[in-house]
Amino acid sequence: MFINMFWIIYLGILGAVAIGYLIKRKYKTFPAKLDFVISIITWIGLFGYVTNSQIMNTSLWQIVFLGALFWDIIYSFFLADYGEEFEDVSPPVKYLIIAVVFVLLLGPLYFGLYKYAF
Repeated sequence: MFINMFWIIYLGILGAVAIGYLIKRKYKTFPAKLDFVISIITWIGLFGYVTNSQIMNTSLWQIVFLGALFWDIIYSFFLADYGEEFEDVSPPVKYLIIAVVFVLLLGPLYFGLYKYAF
């Protein structure tokens, strides 16, 4: 029960942040818009995992897991526009911060998606 509640809260937080960015029109570039669409697809997979319901087949979710993980790594490290957040930070420190935040914020998403796909 507690674990299921964690997943529901986690999905709500991810969705709220994405909708907030959408309302504030933060998705300006094509890669940012594509990232939003890929995120929605991964949330559907995580929702299937949380509710223990089969949405499409497992081979599709295996492809989604690998493709979305690859995309999120490429987008987070190379394509995302962080504005002035990393203006005075050296590249190694910048990439370390991105990696830590990536694991903390998206680690549970990809853990659940992996469990759902495999």
